[in-house]
Amino acid sequence: MTAQVLVKLAVFEGKQIRKTIHNDEWWFSVVDVVTVLTGSADPKDYWYRIKKREKLSGVELSTICRQLKLPAADGKEYATDCANTEGMFRIIQSIPSPKAEPFKRWLAQVGYERIQEIENPELAQQRMKELYEQKGYPKDWIDKRLRGIAIRQNLTDEWQERGVSSERDFSILTAEIAKATFGVTPSEHKELKGLTRKNDNLRDHMTDLELIFTMLGEKVTTEISQTEKPDTFEKNKKVARRGGRVAGTARVETEKELGRSVVSKQNFLHKGIAEDTEETP
Repeated sequence: MTAQVLVKLAVFEGKQIRKTIHNDEWWFSVVDVVTVLTGSADPKDYWYRIKKREKLSGVELSTICRQLKLPAADGKEYATDCANTEGMFRIIQSIPSPKAEPFKRWLAQVGYERIQEIENPELAQQRMKELYEQKGYPKDWIDKRLRGIAIRQNLTDEWQERGVSSERDFSILTAEIAKATFGVTPSEHKELKGLTRKNDNLRDHMTDLELIFTMLGEKVTTEISQTEKPDTFEKNKKVARRGGRVAGTARVETEKELGRSVVSKQNFLHKGIAEDTEETP
């Protein structure tokens, strides 16, 4: 199966913008950017009218876009007009908005950081380390969290190799591992911890033990997948459950020895981490 590109969500002033890697650079959903800059209730129509207006002036905005598949609200993927940083700068020139200048600065920073991370992948982890330190997390917790991010990235890379491509499918497989590991789904786990906001990142509120068992489940899943090379989504689900069950068995034995549940109500809401790490694996 052909490997697909993982779609991410960027956040500008609390608004989500879909982005995806194409030719080693970020490409952003044009209609999402239109929504952010204009607040239009019908960004697709707004974008259509922009293209039509600019075409009358001899400018073909469509030529700087690429049709890339992005997930929509219904969970399905659709070909969507996307532009890289350079192309987006040109498109923004055609959109009158007081948010244009701050958005340009944000866009430039996102693009610059991507270039840095391609040249030196360790920079991404260093940025996360500094962020967690600023929030006051303990050093040993940060070490585990960063290791977990690396393991998670290896797993998502493996899933892409196996043909898994959409955010929805990644979420389903992640839930399979989590359910088998902890006996609860990620949404149930968040509810237990009192994480009510959509952008609360569950892993930023895990205890050391929860992080360790999360890593175990995802690492074992990666190893099984690399060995067996599942070629359908259903096979990937079965592998995810098996990897999670290994961690789940270890969790149950740990709970017997400790005399308490590993799944904890503890959270780190007082550290105000959610907005800064919403995209973090």
